[in-house]
Amino acid sequence: MANVPEIFGSMVFNDKTMKERLPKATYKALQKTIQNGEPLDINVANIVANAMKDWAIEKGCTHFTHWFQPMTGVTAEKHDSFINPTDDGNVIMEFSGKELIKGEPDASSFPSGGIRATFEARGYTAWDPTSYAFVKDGSLYIPTAFCSYTGEVLDKKTPLLRSMERISTEAVRVLKLFGKDDVTRVNTTVGPEQEYFLIDKELYNQRKDLIFTGRTLFGAKAPKGQELEDHYFGSIKPRVAAFMKDLDEELWKLGIFAKTKHNEVAPSQHELAPVFTTTNLATDHNELTMEVMQKVADKHGLVCLLHEKPFAGVNGSGKHNNWSISTNTGENLLDPGKEPYNNKQFLLFLAAVIKGVDEYQDLLRVSVASAGNDHRLGANEAPPAIISMFIGDELQAVLDSIEKGEPYEPSKKNKMQMGVDVLPDFMKDTTDRNRTSPFAFTGNKFEFRMLGSALNIACPNIMLNTIVAEELRQFADELEKADDFDSAVMELIKKTIKEHKRIIFNGNNYADEWVEEAARRGLLNLKTLPEAMKQYVAKKNIDLFEKHNIYTEKETLARCEIQLENYSKVINIEALTMLDMAKQDILPAVSAYVRELTETALAKKSLSSSITTKVEEDLVNDLSQKLQCFSNKIEELENALIVAADYEGDAQKCAEYYCNEVFAKMNELRAIGDDMETETASDFWPYPTYGDLLFSV
Repeated sequence: MANVPEIFGSMVFNDKTMKERLPKATYKALQKTIQNGEPLDINVANIVANAMKDWAIEKGCTHFTHWFQPMTGVTAEKHDSFINPTDDGNVIMEFSGKELIKGEPDASSFPSGGIRATFEARGYTAWDPTSYAFVKDGSLYIPTAFCSYTGEVLDKKTPLLRSMERISTEAVRVLKLFGKDDVTRVNTTVGPEQEYFLIDKELYNQRKDLIFTGRTLFGAKAPKGQELEDHYFGSIKPRVAAFMKDLDEELWKLGIFAKTKHNEVAPSQHELAPVFTTTNLATDHNELTMEVMQKVADKHGLVCLLHEKPFAGVNGSGKHNNWSISTNTGENLLDPGKEPYNNKQFLLFLAAVIKGVDEYQDLLRVSVASAGNDHRLGANEAPPAIISMFIGDELQAVLDSIEKGEPYEPSKKNKMQMGVDVLPDFMKDTTDRNRTSPFAFTGNKFEFRMLGSALNIACPNIMLNTIVAEELRQFADELEKADDFDSAVMELIKKTIKEHKRIIFNGNNYADEWVEEAARRGLLNLKTLPEAMKQYVAKKNIDLFEKHNIYTEKETLARCEIQLENYSKVINIEALTMLDMAKQDILPAVSAYVRELTETALAKKSLSSSITTKVEEDLVNDLSQKLQCFSNKIEELENALIVAADYEGDAQKCAEYYCNEVFAKMNELRAIGDDMETETASDFWPYPTYGDLLFSV
């Protein structure tokens, strides 16, 4: 049994380790950099690097790597050894401050949206001292930012750190108006809940679609899915429990606050939730969590699927981004307190979030857009593509009273009485939970539920931080000029509620009526990535990013291009995989089954003319017609891919074509393939079925 306090953070060069290994002056200088953003002196960097190297070698390391997050959607690393040659032909282990601070990976082979050409290869990684270095697989990992030789941002970490600085600056301005002079920094914090599927590795290896795309491209529904709702929070199976135990221990060693684990809605689906931490650390931790999940699963003969919709017809996997704002003095700025109706500070920050989400709903939708998430949004437990906010009945009543200028009459907080003497009574929360809402207030934080399970959480948090920073900037500009601060605050809150209340919806987001109501309110319904990306490059959004130094116009356009190109590539890979499966496996398998049925019918007839062969003949006729239709759909999909090449010069039009034409042909091909699966003997069908995949672990 692991001693959790002993192993927690044991592979991390964390604050405790720094205190033990760094001279006091060096430690203090480094803390000023981490906490206050002060520049790091090279002499301090040299001492830190040497201590880091000695610690890593004691942990069995021979190499170091600058670990960064390019626009590929996964992390990247280049490993260098600590060895340096000596004059006598031997080596010594060295690591300098220069090597700690700066690395130089090739920038030309990462997505850049046209910022860098192949012959312009130089790029730089820069140490992020606010995120602890750690040891993994014999290397010292140093979290870094990544940029091109000409300074353009090519990663997800740099704009995230910028957005954190901006919301801190503007929030501190506002708090000073409330007399909070002791607040010098504000941090956003995040706790990302991670959903995933576990399937048997042997079965996975028999599915080309899972290997190449992460999702099933063919597959008829199993007789049982999630209808009985018996898997959700159900008893964890021994094989899964063993995986979860090992996963927790590996994450704890890396200082990751893995807290909660349980079965999710779909068969073979599960969830891990961590404790909240600062947003850039939470982002690094979540990227590590996904990687460690897959490695630990492999050791258990399992495969961890992180695709947003690996199985059609059952629950997809999301990543709920629990976002809040806290001061360096320990105050949660989204905590309503016991009397939210009298808490002007809370109401002002709530108003900033409401205004930001309404004015930049398009950016929040963009931040979760991907080819995989297009399958998930609006179906099976996922929120729709329409951005709206849930705030609950009590806060809604508070805002209504402010808007109308009427006194608020608080309802008495009800006690939950269980009606059984031995069970304790307890106080109910002030708000219910709305699991259908994309952006729900849940007590002292907002839960952004639209993220797909494979997404890097930096993207939505960049958007959230930036849009709220912009609203706080506007609020501070206005309130700093006010003669009567208290009345100005209430007037500003009232005005904001009146102008932006359309974004608040406390009802059922799955209902068709809400889609109609949202349209009447003028809310956007961007169902696919190509639709959403058009909004990304709107002038108001480019202006927002430039004003807050998040992205230049060039960097915003590049990110849009990268997203569109990735979307087209993903669907192209899926289409090619489908064609491979259809032509090499499914057509021959069903043809062989038809041939056996035909031979069985002929054999029966040869024995006696009185023996009926109607069953075989009907099946042969039915499957033969479907085979012909299947073959026709294969040809249509192949032709659609040929035409797609004509759009390659225009990323937006190419993505729209893949969405509207290629993906449509894929669905038509799949429908016939899945139909044939239900009529083909299992001995002939070439792949493990949904039943095999979802119920074998």
